[in-house]
Amino acid sequence: MKLRRVTRRTLLRWVGGGAAVLGGLRAVPASAQAGDIKVGMLYPLSGSLALIGRDMRQAIDLAADIVNTPHPELAPLTLAAPAGLPKLGGRKMQLVWADAKDPATARAEAERLIDQEKVVALMGCYASAYTATASLAAETRGIPFLNAESSSPTLTQRGFKWFFRTGPTDETFTAMFFQMFGDLRKRGKRIQKLAILSENTEFGATAAKVEQAQAKAQGYQMAAVEMYTSPPATLEAELNRIHAASPDALIANSYLIDAVTTIKALKTMRYFPPALVAQDAGYVLPDYIKDTGKDGYYIMSRASWALGLGARKRLVGRVNDLYRSRYNEDMDETNARSFTGLLTLANAINLGGGTSPTQILQGLLMTDIPEADTIMPWKGIKFDKDGQNLYASGVMVQLLDGKYKVVWPFDLAETSIVWPAPAWDKRS
Repeated sequence: MKLRRVTRRTLLRWVGGGAAVLGGLRAVPASAQAGDIKVGMLYPLSGSLALIGRDMRQAIDLAADIVNTPHPELAPLTLAAPAGLPKLGGRKMQLVWADAKDPATARAEAERLIDQEKVVALMGCYASAYTATASLAAETRGIPFLNAESSSPTLTQRGFKWFFRTGPTDETFTAMFFQMFGDLRKRGKRIQKLAILSENTEFGATAAKVEQAQAKAQGYQMAAVEMYTSPPATLEAELNRIHAASPDALIANSYLIDAVTTIKALKTMRYFPPALVAQDAGYVLPDYIKDTGKDGYYIMSRASWALGLGARKRLVGRVNDLYRSRYNEDMDETNARSFTGLLTLANAINLGGGTSPTQILQGLLMTDIPEADTIMPWKGIKFDKDGQNLYASGVMVQLLDGKYKVVWPFDLAETSIVWPAPAWDKRS
């Protein structure tokens, strides 16, 4: 069957009161359907990203439980109060998990979940390169795909009709870096020469291009750009070249193993840049702290979420308390996005009033979740014509005394930025 490209608006016109027709297939009205709603979860459950895959699964499982069973104590969190999806007669979410451990497997598993498991929508895949291939499978089959964690801007620049992203892109995050740099310069910090250390897949390569472009546009000098293949055996050669360039700040685009390898190499070299500013990823995970201990302190990262936001938003603390009671650890910046993604997808299915692809698409296009109904520091969740959340934003955090503390914007800061980071021989 030849696929016909249609706009999101055209698809909306096809959605009728009880049934919709797409490519010759008739959707079944919600009233005729029964049982749990199967949604495919594509995340790295093995391989080098398995640890973060575990953390994201925990948060997503918690979100599904909140949807499926009443949690009035979490109101106004999206769908926390009712049991199941109200507009679908209280039907519950059934998560069907698949191991997206690399780009090829991610696409194959997306196809399997759609063709064999008959899931009504997909969510995943954390790594931008994995998300790119898996969402292509969904696009060709006309199945909604929601992404909560991947940050490569190209994902929402492909003209896809079925792809939606709740979180910010690297363009948004990198703009935050330079806004923070500008504010710090006004406070007397010397920030002119920059360096980049980046893994070279979709995530890192795209982020590095964005960083270089924004640095050039704002008059910063890019002293060094070092790309590597993840996971690296060592990064000493790359870091020695960066050390020789003497940057005022090092920007890192690195997964967990890469981040740990970087810190260990820096300690061996007895060198630490005045600031190490990360594009999230490996630097904000609980296992980063476990693997580096105090050696990993003083790094800064962009973040969509931080536990310290609970001082201003009580819902953050209530959800984290529930998460901690189940898993004996706090939520982190990444799986808070995963948690929010599942609630957003469930909300869209409920808004659409059914489980056909076009009904779910309608729900995603209708999505307009206010800030108060999320745990995120965003103005809310509402998608633009490309499927990107218009309100996605973030904060800057610094790892101090074992906690990721908000340090910028200054009006939201929990504490002051430590800049420059102390030399190794001056750390306690």
